[in-house]
Formats: sequence, C-alpha cells, structure tokens
Amino acid sequence: MEPKPPKPSKGDTAHWSPPSSAPGRTAARRSGAAGSGGRLGGVLTAVSRDPLSTPHRTRNDAIITAVIAVAAVAAAFLAGEERRPDALGWTLLAGAILPLVWRRSHPYAVLAVGVLCVAPYHALDNAHGAPMAGSMLAVYTFASLVRPLHAVLVGGAVVGLTLTTMFTVGAHEGLESLRTSGWIIVFLVVGMDVRIYRQYVASMVARAEHAERTREEEAARRVAEERIRIARDLHDLLAHSITLIGVQTSVASHVLTVDPDRLDRAAIAKALDDIADTCRAARGELRTTLTVLRTDATGTHGRADAGTPSGPLPELASLPELTAASGARLTLRPGADRLPPAAEVAAYRIVQESLTNAVRHGGTGVGIDVSVERRGDALHVAVLDDGAGEPLPAATPGQAPGFGIVGMRERARSVGGTLLARPRPDGGFEVLAVLPLRQPEPAA
Repeated sequence: MEPKPPKPSKGDTAHWSPPSSAPGRTAARRSGAAGSGGRLGGVLTAVSRDPLSTPHRTRNDAIITAVIAVAAVAAAFLAGEERRPDALGWTLLAGAILPLVWRRSHPYAVLAVGVLCVAPYHALDNAHGAPMAGSMLAVYTFASLVRPLHAVLVGGAVVGLTLTTMFTVGAHEGLESLRTSGWIIVFLVVGMDVRIYRQYVASMVARAEHAERTREEEAARRVAEERIRIARDLHDLLAHSITLIGVQTSVASHVLTVDPDRLDRAAIAKALDDIADTCRAARGELRTTLTVLRTDATGTHGRADAGTPSGPLPELASLPELTAASGARLTLRPGADRLPPAAEVAAYRIVQESLTNAVRHGGTGVGIDVSVERRGDALHVAVLDDGAGEPLPAATPGQAPGFGIVGMRERARSVGGTLLARPRPDGGFEVLAVLPLRQPEPAA
C-alpha cells in the first residue's frame, strides 16, 4: 500500500505528482539538476563577462586579495618555526600578494612583481605553500587577458625560473617544485581557454547585434517602401478625380459668369452631374483601396476572407471609361493572352496620371491620344497631348510641383519597365512607357 502524499506547506508552490518508480528520488534529481543548471549558468555568465567592465571590479579584487592574504599568513604560520618567514620574507610575501588588487588592469606588471618577489621568497626557503594561491591567481589572470603566444612564453619563463630557484635551494625542493609546477601549466591553459571562450561569446553577441540591426534596417526599409506605395496609390486615385472635378467646376463657373442672362441650365446640370459621378467613383475606389490596406494591416497580406472584399485592381478593360471622362482618343490592343495583373495596374495608373496632367496643364478641350499596345513581351503605353486647350481659370500657374511623373516612373520600375516623360517638339507633352510582361528570373 503506497503512502499518502504529504500535504504541502503554506508557502510551498511545488505540486505533488503521482508516484512512479521513486518519486522522492526523481524530484530530488530534478531539483538538483535545475539548481546545478542555474549555478552553471551563473558561472558561465561570470566567466564570459569582460573582466575590465565587471561592476565593482576594484572592490571585488580587493576582497579576493584580502582573502588570499589571510590564507597565505595562515599557511606561513602552519609551516612551522623553521619555515616561518622573517621580516624580509613577510615583505616579499606581501609584495607578491598585495598587487593582485590591480591584476586585471595591469596583468604584465602584477605578474612581473609577483615573480620578482616570489623567486627570492622561495630562495630563502620560507614556507613554500604560502604564496601558492596568489601566484596561481596571477598566472590565470595573465593568461586570460593577454594573447595566447605571450601567455605560453611568459608561462614557460615562470616555470623555468621557479624550477631553477627551487633546485638552488635543494634537490628535494627542486623535485617537489617540479611536481607542483604542473599547476602553473594547468592555470595557464584554463586562462587561455577562458579568453577564447570570452572572444567566442563576444563574437556571438556582435553577430546577434548585427543581425538585429539588419532586421531593424530591413523593417525600416519596408515601412518606407510601404509609405511610398500608399502615397502613390492615393495620389493616383485622388489626383485624377480631383482634376476632373476642377475642370467640370470651371466649366460650370464659366457658363455662369460669361452670360448670366442666357443661362445654359443644361450645361450646368451636366457639369454638376459629372461632378457627382466623379465623386461617387472616387469614393468607391477610395473605399476599395482603404479596404485592401486594412486587410494588409490585419496580417492577411491581401488574402481576405470570402466576405471581405479585397478590392478589384485597375485593369486595361477599364481604360475606355477612364479616357472617355477626359475626352481622349484611345487605341487599345492588349493581345489575346492574359496580361500580368501588375503590368495592367501599372499601365492603367500611368494612363490615369498622364490624363490628369494633360487636363491640368493643357486645360479644357486639349486633344489627347492614348495608345496601349502589346508588342512581343512588352506593353507599350503612349499618352500624347497637343496642349491646345483653354487654360483653367484661377491658380493653375504657380502651383507647387507635384509627384505625378515621379509616381509614374516608380510604377514603371515596379514591373521592371522604363518611362519617358517630355515636352513634344511641336507643342504639348508625351509620356512613353515600356512595361515588360515577363519578370526576370531571380539570380541564384
């Protein structure tokens, strides 16, 4: 019969699990592993930290030096009367241990002072175990801070000097020093290994920071591109409709001001109806664009649900209606094959912006020819105006330069095409674009 589980104490947050083979031993192993993992992580963190940027470095090194000094004094007294240091011995021992406070900031100087003090200390046959801990700490710190080649050369010199000194004291002391000199090599190797580990951790941190900066720069670049795309879409969407509304409003104003006694009600009504139709079309297209943007913002990247309209993209089939609103003559030969949607959108927007500019700068009655033809693997778009219309009243001259041509060039570049916008020799303006229908294969 299995024993009942003990009731947890008031502050105990551990949960009792049903006994399997040995629940007590399993829980102990788990807690011990977690504790050892936490201690190991703390040790690795302390070891991998830059020794010169450790917080409270001087205070900690002073405490460690004081502990080593106490241990050295105790070892000197425990060695017996015949090996207990005299005044010179105590001075040499203090000179070898006290500089350890500055061992990280001046590793070469501290090791040199230590060797110069420890060598005569041992030569005077003082308690040989007293300076051992300080010497090993100085050797380890030196090896963990300097280049490995320097550590090997200096370590070999220290071992050679130690053996030479101890053999001058006596054969027994020399052999004993030869046996214990392995600890110097051990601390040298450990110090060099710690230095390599710190360099590895620093390189991994630098690589992670570089990757994070790259991700931030890529995110900023995408945000900038998205802002430009939204600005271009809104410009293409609203500029054409607002320009047409301005033209129609100018027509109505002209009819009202030229001959108020002979009011052409039909012309005014038609102009107002055209304004209302243009506003409705612009509102619908703006709603569609905002729906697509909101769908992208929710993380679906344009893949809306069945009940969420993703919005129809402009296509060449809509060009007759677009050109008719501006009174332009259209030549449309898209070919029999289905065109890429990106090329159709780019062609539609280029024609739309070109019509907007022609009406805005050429005025009412300007003659516009639009040609969209497929020639081989490219779509050729041409919009030409004669600039012979009546100038729009009010503030058309002196307007701030817009972003229409810049947006058209960006549209063409977005599908790998080119665009040329320039004045015509015989008057007017022309926009010529070549839009490839096959995107180039990405390089491996």
